Amino acid sequence: MPRLRPGGAGTAGIDITDDLDRHEHLELVRAGELASMHSWELVTGVDGPGTRMTVFLSGCPLRCLYCHNPDTMFAAKGQPVRLGDLVGRLKRYRSIFRATKGGLTVSGGEPLMQPAFVRRLLGEAKQMGIHTAIDTSGFLGANASDELLDNLDLVLLDIKSGIPEVYRKTTGRDLKPTIDFARRLSERGTEEAWIRFVLVPGLTDAVENVEAVADIVEQIRVVSRVEVLPFHQMGRDKWATMGLPYKLSETTPPSKELTERVREQFRARGLTTY
Repeated sequence: MPRLRPGGAGTAGIDITDDLDRHEHLELVRAGELASMHSWELVTGVDGPGTRMTVFLSGCPLRCLYCHNPDTMFAAKGQPVRLGDLVGRLKRYRSIFRATKGGLTVSGGEPLMQPAFVRRLLGEAKQMGIHTAIDTSGFLGANASDELLDNLDLVLLDIKSGIPEVYRKTTGRDLKPTIDFARRLSERGTEEAWIRFVLVPGLTDAVENVEAVADIVEQIRVVSRVEVLPFHQMGRDKWATMGLPYKLSETTPPSKELTERVREQFRARGLTTY
């Protein structure tokens, strides 16, 4: 559930490539030179430490019922962006990143749907001494090569639910690939991880579901914090605009009491939780 605000930086200043034939387009994608991007923003205190350039790539294999950016689900609806153009923008913001201890976050959608591009973008950022992060569900963790992970400082791992049946109801997908990715991060022990859990009343809030998420998180030795993100209705109009059925139209945001109860469940495991 990336925090994409309407009317952000968009694609302003990025050279959008829309004149390629299909073969050339595919070759550039395979080489990691071209990606499908929704937008980008310069944000502070949201997608990792400091001020960050957050790049929202298009395309996601999950269909989260609470997604507030359904317009990032489909890669075909994004706009093509060249690697060199994003690298040039990163260079422009290096002084801001240094001053705020910020950096680059690649989000989505799901960034690991375009692993070749993400690998190269992270590599370019690390060569410039820029802190790097991705925001991922982990469902496509198998797409992340060791080289890609070697160029990461931080993984924002979204664990949607802890009970497999609830995970499938929430996302339409299986939980196991996320657990496998989490285990891989723990075994590597090199990338810091922040866990994100979206609290949706009537969907993900059951005590046993939260305990199951905490069971997973407790086993990931690189986790430094857990963020419990209260559900909201900011994306409802986007679902309507896209003509997609939205099943949570009557769901209200969690109360302060419920949110605190869930946070305390994580804190009881010794996890730093916000």
